[in-house]
This record gives sequence, structure tokens and C-alpha cells, in this order.
Amino acid sequence: MAEIKLAENSGFCFGVRRAIEITEATAEKYRGSRPVFTCGPLIHNRLVTEELEQKGVQILRKEEEAGKEDVVIIRSHGEGRSFYERAEEIGFQLVDATCPFVAKIHNLVREAYDAGEKIIIVGDRLHPEVRGINGWCQNSACIINSVGEADKLEPADYFVVAQTTIQQSHFEEIISKLQEKKCRLQISNTICNATKSRQESCKSLAREVDLMLVIGDKESSNSQKLYDLSKKYCEKAYFIENIEDLPLKDIELCNKIGVAAGASTPERLIKEVIANMSEFITENNEENLMHDLMDEIEKSLRLPRGGEIVDGTVIQVTDREVVVNLGCKKDGIIPKDELTLEGEQKLTDLFKEGDEIQAKVLKTDDGDGNILLSKKKLEVNEHWDEINSALEDKSFVNAKVIKEVKGGVIAAYKEVYGFIPLSQLSDKFVDKAEEFIGKTLPVRVTRVDQKKGKAVFSHKAYLAEERQKKIDEVWGSLSEGDIVEGTVMRFTDYGAFVDIGGIDGLLHISEISWGKLKHPQEVLSIGQKIAVKILSMNNEKGKISLGLKQTKPEPWSIIDEKYQVGQVITGKIVQIKEYGAFVELEPGLDGLVHISEIAHKRVTNISDEISVGQEVSAKILEIDKDRKRISLSIKETLEAPVADEAEEAPEEDAE
Repeated sequence: MAEIKLAENSGFCFGVRRAIEITEATAEKYRGSRPVFTCGPLIHNRLVTEELEQKGVQILRKEEEAGKEDVVIIRSHGEGRSFYERAEEIGFQLVDATCPFVAKIHNLVREAYDAGEKIIIVGDRLHPEVRGINGWCQNSACIINSVGEADKLEPADYFVVAQTTIQQSHFEEIISKLQEKKCRLQISNTICNATKSRQESCKSLAREVDLMLVIGDKESSNSQKLYDLSKKYCEKAYFIENIEDLPLKDIELCNKIGVAAGASTPERLIKEVIANMSEFITENNEENLMHDLMDEIEKSLRLPRGGEIVDGTVIQVTDREVVVNLGCKKDGIIPKDELTLEGEQKLTDLFKEGDEIQAKVLKTDDGDGNILLSKKKLEVNEHWDEINSALEDKSFVNAKVIKEVKGGVIAAYKEVYGFIPLSQLSDKFVDKAEEFIGKTLPVRVTRVDQKKGKAVFSHKAYLAEERQKKIDEVWGSLSEGDIVEGTVMRFTDYGAFVDIGGIDGLLHISEISWGKLKHPQEVLSIGQKIAVKILSMNNEKGKISLGLKQTKPEPWSIIDEKYQVGQVITGKIVQIKEYGAFVELEPGLDGLVHISEIAHKRVTNISDEISVGQEVSAKILEIDKDRKRISLSIKETLEAPVADEAEEAPEEDAE
């Protein structure tokens, strides 16, 4: 069986993991209250970018696309000085997730530029990290990425830094060329240690395996460099983005398989690739070892039944019968009248000890403790014809699971016994097959050896085909804009998954209510039936986005029907600011009670008068539909206090 080995230091590096954690925390903090953007894709991996999008994180292509109240996250690649200045001008809120190692390069370049030094950046001029570094020296750096470019540089004094993800050997070759040209260099080797370790472990592994897989996004610079390294040291090297890219035919022929992954590759993707390879290798190994395994299985079966075709070895021949060893506790007996003899032929003329023989079981006990066999009645079994037909036209047959054995189960189709590997019993992981014993399962015939009386079945293939039929049927019946009934199946922090007839759709937390929610459980429960609107469908990715709030009117669209100036409403305090408090009239509809409208007295600290979560009555002072603002007053619902004697005293003195 092939060995799969994962290179050390594969997957997310420190900087990427930190950027993702910061982004997820920011998305959670401002969920539903402010738009959250990343300045360009957070990392070069579409899987991660799509998951962040599901959590409400959008990608900002230009600074001008963000508004004053928006939150913008600087990705791990970093940005130039001008970006920070532009952000300050616009006024949006910055969250800096720049990798600390990249930020260190920014400081080095800024200090060198301020000191009047000429700067060289060794790296890819189109890479966002390099563009960001260059932005800290007014974009004046010489950017070189080859020995040829280094050869064209004029001799001078230079301050040198490197893109964190380039190959160490590549950097050294360029430095050597610059020194050869008599350039006087102040070198700061800023290649990330994690990058060096990742590349060294990839190179070491590539030297010892038959095939090398590098997992990463096509846009990932460091993943591409791992692939380039692998090609140098391994004849068979492949760059893959997901399990669909796996070169299964080549994998099948290899004994040692190496796996490396870029700094922006999620750990779950690495595990998924390895798991799929392992399953493929295991299934192929099961087929290769099927004959040995089936022989072992057959020995553990009970005595053959009537009508079964058996193989055995002749152990004795007399004038009246042939005794056959069937490999079980009882021997088989073929009487003379169950054999076809021609003329004066005797049994001893046809058979001798050690001959292999095939016969059909007539009785499991002939009265003397033996199994009665017939050679005459041995004929082509129509059941095998049916099995062979099912194999050719890829149809399904029903097989009853009768026994658990090593690596799977034995299932019977009429009188044909087949092996079902554990991996083919279900479309889910099966550790033990006890629950399947005695059940009749629709199976696909995947392999037949009629001569040896063996077959291999797959129930998983049936489940996969049925599920696909159901999915195709559901997809064909749905359209964007449809309102359908669904069942809440499970929750995540960013929403709920709803079953809409056999397939799950994502109901994002921002699409559940017109108001703000911290978690879907505030308004939904597992198993709850809800009507949802289909917002978007992506058949290629099998993704459906759903909306719940869209099935109800947006509060501002019907505000005239429910609220008027002068009306006294009851609501809950949801937020307190220095200048006032926000009262929720209903989900998605808040009103502001200015600090001057809290009480009849002068209020300096609103929290002394009211608290978040408190139910209050308030009078509507103004409804501004254009700006979507409601002004409220609590004091207008309170009785005005009578002036006390102390307040009236100055007036009496004045008289």
C-alpha cells in the first residue's frame, strides 16, 4: 500500500493565521452594524475568501469604494504609506492585519529611505507584498527578480531587502551577482523563517518520494515556489487547488507520495486531499487483495446451502462415489448417479485424488453427515447471468447483508455472494458494520469473477446516484426569487443551514431579521419550519443563499401604516450613547431619544436614568422617512414635576 507523507510546516503560516483570526473577529464585532472590507483578497486562496464572504466580509478594490462608516482590514501582505494617508482622508476605520514580519520590512525601508539610501527589493514587482514595501520609499526602489535584472544594475551603494516568500537560493544568486558587479550592499535578509523551513522540508521530501503534490491557490506566490522546488527534485510533481485536480492514475502507480502546501492553504483542504488519496489507494488495494480476502472470508462462512455451486478437491474415489474436500467441517459426496459416465467408464477413469472439481449442492446432509453434491445438475447459474448483466449496464440489484468480515461485509444476491468494503457501505464514514447485518441494500455490481464465485458490490454508488437525482430534481424546480418552505438543520456563528427539500441553503445572519442579531438562535431553533426566499443560486458550486427577512415587509416601507407623530410607543433600550439612547420599536426600526428628551431635569449621564434592555414608553416627535430617522421623547410621557419652594424663593426675594 502506498505511503503518503506530509511535509513539515505545511499550511497556514503565522501571518496568514493571524490575519484570518483578526478578520473573523472584526466581522463578528461589526456584523450587521457596519460594512467590513478587506483591502484586496485577504489571502491567495479562493476557499478562504468565499468563506469570509459568507460571514459578510467584502473585498475592496479601491479606497474610494469604502465609506466613512466602513471598516477596512489591511491584509497580511501590507499596504504602502499612501494607503494609510488616503484612509485618514476618507475617514473609514482601519484594522491592520499586516504580517509582523512584513511590517518590519516597511520600517526598515522607511528608515533607509529617510536616510537617503538607494533601495533594492528582491521579489516579484506585481506581488501585493512587494508593492506595499515599495510604498514606504515613495515607490523609488529598484525591484529585481532575476540574475539578469541584477546584471543590468549600475554599481552603487544599496540597501537590500527581500520579499518574505522567495526562495533562499534565488535570493543568494541575485546577491552574488550584485556583489560580482562591485555593488556595495547593506543586506537585510527578510525572507520569513517559516518560508525557509517550508521550502527546505518540501525539497527534502521531494527527493525521497515517487510523486509530489503541492496544494495551493494558483495566485499564491509561495505555493508556486514550492511547486518549482518540487519539480527540481521529483520527476512527477503536480500543483493542485482541490481534490478534483488529483492525478489519480499516477498516484495508483506510486509507492511513496509527498504532500506540501502553501502558507495560504487551509488545514482542512490538506486533510481532505490526503483523505481522498487514502480512500482511493485503500479501495484499489481492496480490489488487488480481493481474492485473498474472499478466500479467507469463505472459510469463515457456514456450510454451503442447497443449490449453491461449490469448488473442492477430490480426496477419495470409489466405484460408487467421489468424496470431495470443500474446505469446511463436512466433506461432499457425489454419488455415481449424479455423474455423467459414457459406456463402460468408471469413476476411477474420470477422477483421481487431488483433482479440482466443481459441483452443485443438493442437500447439506445426506443422512450420513456428508453434503450431497451433483455434477449433472451443475449448470450455468441464471443468477450469475443477472449479476453480469447488472455489471455491464450499471444497474442496481438488491443484496442482503449476511455477515460482517474483515474490511467489510458479505451480501447475497439470491445465491450469489458478494463482498461490500466498509468504504462502500454508505456515503458516510462506517467504522463498524453491525447496523447493516440483515438489511437488504440496493447495490451496484463493481466486479465479477464467476469462475471463483465472487463479486464485489457498492451500496455507496447507489446512494450517490439517488442523492444526485434528488438534488437535480430540487435544483430544477427552484428559481431565484422563489419563496419555499424549509427546515432549520444546524447553526453556525454566521448563519443557519436550512433544508429546502433535500439540499441545504445558507441563511446568513444578516438575512434573518431586519434587526440586528448576535446569533441565529435568538429567533430560530433546530427543526423549525420557516418560509425563506431564494436570493441566489450557484449550480456549479452547489450553493444556495436564502433570505428570511425578505418574506416580511421592511419596517420603513410600511411605517405610515403603524406609526404617526404624537403616538406613544413601547420599546426596548438597545444602545446608549453620550448624546442619547436608541429604542427598538420593532426589529429593524430604532428611534433616538436625545439626552435632552430623557427626563424633565438636566441629565448628564444617561446610564443613571435608563439601562440597555429596559422597556420604556416614548412619544414620537418626528419621522424622517428620507433619512430613515425617528426622534422620540421619554420625558413627554412623564408628568412634569412641580417647582419646589427652593426654586421659587429667589422670585419672592426679588419682589
